[in-house]
Amino acid sequence: MRPLLAVSTAIDWLNEKIGNVCNVLVLAACLVSAVNAMIRYAFSYSSNSWLETQWYMFAVIVMFGSSYTFKRNEHVRVEIIYLMLSERGQLWLDLIGTLVFLVPACLLLSYLSWAMFYNSIIIGEMSNNAGGLLRWPIKFVLTSGFFMVALQGVSEAIKRIAALRGEVTIEAKYERPTQ
Repeated sequence: MRPLLAVSTAIDWLNEKIGNVCNVLVLAACLVSAVNAMIRYAFSYSSNSWLETQWYMFAVIVMFGSSYTFKRNEHVRVEIIYLMLSERGQLWLDLIGTLVFLVPACLLLSYLSWAMFYNSIIIGEMSNNAGGLLRWPIKFVLTSGFFMVALQGVSEAIKRIAALRGEVTIEAKYERPTQ
């Protein structure tokens, strides 16, 4: 189990670094948006490339931020059932949901979006807007973002298996309701 936990730690480290980049991108997107708005109103000048840059940054934040959010166990879940389960039941539910639903779905979406990315890079696809940006980099974000969520799912599954075996503890993010 130790080698798998080392793999899990490496995946967690990678998604932590990606999350730090996403945190900076939130500020950068706000600054680009504010400067673009000021220039548009002060000088009656606007650029589609700056608008698309904002969209691209937002897409990176969403696609890569989701694996970071999953790593931090701050994702959305249906707590009504989850909180009624014992700690061991929660671990089993997390493990089954991750392996049966999350990882296969994210790998499938990553695989299906690869063709879209590949075709875009082959034809050198550009935005239809005047001054627009290349499209393939953002399509790669889609492919790799789904892959990173699947990778984080593997990390979480490893940790849940280790916790079920009593080798590690998982930090509880949710408090049980008191009765």
